[in-house]
Amino acid sequence: MKIAYLDCASGIAGDMLLGALVDAGAPLVEIQQAIDSLNLPSCRLLAKEVHRGGFRALKIDVEHEQEHAHRHLHHIVELIQASRLTPRQQEMAIRIFTKLGEAEAKVHGTTIRKVHFHEVGAVDSIADIVGSAVGIDLLGIGRLVASPVPTGRGFVEIAHGRCSIPAPAAAELLRGVPLCPSDAEAELTTPTGAAVLAAVVQEYGGLPAMRVEAIGCGAGTRELTNQPNLLRLLVGAAEEDHTATEQVVVLETNLDDATGEQIGHCTGELLRLGALDVYSLPIQMKKGRPGILLSVLCRPADAASLRSALFQHTPTLGVRWTTASRVALRRQRHTVQTRFGGVEGMVAWREGRPTFSPEYESCRKIATEQNLSVAEVQQAAAGAFDPAGGDISATS
Repeated sequence: MKIAYLDCASGIAGDMLLGALVDAGAPLVEIQQAIDSLNLPSCRLLAKEVHRGGFRALKIDVEHEQEHAHRHLHHIVELIQASRLTPRQQEMAIRIFTKLGEAEAKVHGTTIRKVHFHEVGAVDSIADIVGSAVGIDLLGIGRLVASPVPTGRGFVEIAHGRCSIPAPAAAELLRGVPLCPSDAEAELTTPTGAAVLAAVVQEYGGLPAMRVEAIGCGAGTRELTNQPNLLRLLVGAAEEDHTATEQVVVLETNLDDATGEQIGHCTGELLRLGALDVYSLPIQMKKGRPGILLSVLCRPADAASLRSALFQHTPTLGVRWTTASRVALRRQRHTVQTRFGGVEGMVAWREGRPTFSPEYESCRKIATEQNLSVAEVQQAAAGAFDPAGGDISATS
């Protein structure tokens, strides 16, 4: 399977992605033919090599007749459906525009049917999005991974006036996407770029296991003073790998005035709210007082609610956090059949071999109901696991 990695060190925009795809080998002629079938007014894609921060990159400009149309989502969908794009290209382009429509409807308090696009409904934005969908398909990319994304800082002028970065629609589209800080006074990630991330990227983190076959660099419009304004795309064949790299947030607080009951209750609430793990360590605090270091591991999207829970359920006056990368074994839920009944658990792949770990709560429930020991149920579950079972898939 072809895999691609988006190195978004300077954010992502539609024209940057299109430039990176063409630079990585997507035929510009075929992308132009696909754009022509949309029957947009004299729309031509112009490619030229430029330099950004001392590095070469490909800049794609869209040349077209002047127009003042503000299209609704259904207008754009009709253009795509009437085109000569392949079914996969059409589905991908419509998915990206639908994500945009949902975000615009949310921030403007209207329905997706009524929302009309301003900047992203213009010819150049349609060409960027459709061209990117076609380019991804032409390169045969089946899985897309991206790095954490910077948004930039400052303000941007849009059809509705002056807005802080990220623009409202872009911020909505970036829900759940790992963001990273940037000192660049510019809009690094546009709504178009954010929509592509929301619609087609399956995973975020570091470079995945792959054999790189092509590298493309797409240039942004402006020069940045402290970094090259380009999007790098690495395309290649996926290596068999049963680990996944992801970004997590570590929340920590020091406690010297919390009871064991409070910490126990807080731990339960944190796990209920989505924490990946919660643990405590004994520490020595100022004036020799014994204390507890309470640590929480969570996904970036859950960090804010878990911080609030720490303040609500402990007497802490402060919470600190850091962002970390972790590598986790690929795993999937699985149930084995034993003489005591079905036992739930988790299959994980270690060096390509599946192993099964029964869930304690599932074993405890059976042990209680049938007057058995937990160890007896666990042993039966481990012995019942079939590594060659037809419902075991390392890609789950």
